[in-house]
Amino acid sequence: MPTALIAEDEPLLAAALQAELARAWPELSIVATVGDGASAVDQALALKPDVLFFDIRMPGMSGLDAAAELADAWDEAAAPFPALAFVTAYDQYAVQAFETQALDYVLKPVQPARLQKTVQKLRLALDQRALAAINPGAIGDTGVDAAAAQLRQLLAALQGAAGAQAPLRQLQVAAAGSGGATLRMVPLADVLYLQAADKYVRVVTAEGEHLLRTPLKDLLPQLDARQFWQIHRSTLVRADAIDSVRRDEAGKLHLHLRGHPDRLAVSRLYAHLFKAM
Repeated sequence: MPTALIAEDEPLLAAALQAELARAWPELSIVATVGDGASAVDQALALKPDVLFFDIRMPGMSGLDAAAELADAWDEAAAPFPALAFVTAYDQYAVQAFETQALDYVLKPVQPARLQKTVQKLRLALDQRALAAINPGAIGDTGVDAAAAQLRQLLAALQGAAGAQAPLRQLQVAAAGSGGATLRMVPLADVLYLQAADKYVRVVTAEGEHLLRTPLKDLLPQLDARQFWQIHRSTLVRADAIDSVRRDEAGKLHLHLRGHPDRLAVSRLYAHLFKAM
């Protein structure tokens, strides 16, 4: 019997989704319902469900961020990575982004016809996963690396849709604080990396660090992706500041910067940047 976890911060919508799933996929067992991204990651790692329904927008950690963190932490030797579907309110740009990607979506309020399409797609994903377990190589990659690639493509599509709604000028200088009442204008050419931390973004240079109040997700559309590489959901690094990339015993990648002691973790979603390894 297939199992599923629902992550949705609105209890009525979570209950509605569970009720509609009972009709559309009677044999599916809902093993847990949680209301935030961090709990979704913890419960998914503990329960190892076959399917995940993650709300795009949740308190603290979004559904996309939770899926990315889960992909990083998942042990494929213990269980196959779950099939993913995201729950989203109707938004023209978001729906267009989903329609072009392999990952599927459920609209809220739940629409039975749309949910039926999602269920069919998830059933097929589970069938393909079972076939891959019996006959590796019979179909394409169905593991966590394939899920990470799909998430990366979806994130890029959603960011592109957001940029199309409100194109922004490319940022050249960051107005950052240093803990006092003074703002320092930091040229991006001096920035080694940017890292989300609580309600701020750390702007790290060779001389020290400063704090920005602008969320990292709002900075992304204003930065040149050729110059600043995203290596983690919370970290952007200036490409020409990278000195070396090393793989640890667990297979995780870490960056070392020129003339700076910090070691930066590379998420599974962005390991493709260093595919030559």
